[in-house]
Amino acid sequence: MSSLERINALIQTKKSYLCVGLDPDLKKIPKVFHKDKHPIVAFNRAVIEATSDYAVAYKPNFAFYEAHGLYGLEQLQQTLEAVPKTAMTIADAKRADIGNTSAMYAQAFFETWNFDCVTVPPYMGHDSLEPFFAYKEKLTFVLALTSNGGSKDFEEAYLLHGRRLFESVVKKAVEWNREGNVGLVVGATQPEALQEIRHAAPELCFLIPGVGAQGGSVANAVRYGIDRHRLSALVSLSRALIYPDEKVESISAFQDAVSQLTAAVVAEMRPYQKRGKG
Repeated sequence: MSSLERINALIQTKKSYLCVGLDPDLKKIPKVFHKDKHPIVAFNRAVIEATSDYAVAYKPNFAFYEAHGLYGLEQLQQTLEAVPKTAMTIADAKRADIGNTSAMYAQAFFETWNFDCVTVPPYMGHDSLEPFFAYKEKLTFVLALTSNGGSKDFEEAYLLHGRRLFESVVKKAVEWNREGNVGLVVGATQPEALQEIRHAAPELCFLIPGVGAQGGSVANAVRYGIDRHRLSALVSLSRALIYPDEKVESISAFQDAVSQLTAAVVAEMRPYQKRGKG
């Protein structure tokens, strides 16, 4: 079973589109976790336990681990071991380079780390991404229209042929999807553009960041991001989910807060799994 098939099966089983971003910031992690010898992995394990009923995927952002050098990468490895088999893993790494270098990146994420999916930038062209696409059972998410304000600098700029840059990326991604293992990263902060991109790429799986801290709507992310079968979309939340506002004095209190937030988010998603909605 391919990564995309597994994602869609989990969406149906869990009745959820939730992807949990595992972005551990030691400045934000509750003090209770700092009592542990390894606060990063202790924090991540607590998040995973609190969200596993609903999480279709977990998405560690490599920056939050690489910032701590070898120690951080060791914490990432232990985090991956804590992810249950009933969830997918996405390497939020955004790596691509000339072909032989990308081949090493692909080997690192898909073989050494054994991630199910990875995020990549498209701007060096097909030869920089082909090594990732060669892993037919894995899923490669190509950055199309990101959720940050700076997307206007390049991604939304018009090219000489009249299309915006992100529209050209989407068109190419559709062409590259010969094995059904290409997806798109499309931010939730521009719902109209998200809807346009779904129409342009009806067969691709979408990874949709930008909900919560960046201002995107869960409802719009699902409404405009799902395909005609109401599948193939992962709505990613990190800061808004893993850092509850209230101060917590115990790990169990932290997990209760995260569980409540998770249930509320998924409740917003579920109406769009029913026919006739949206």
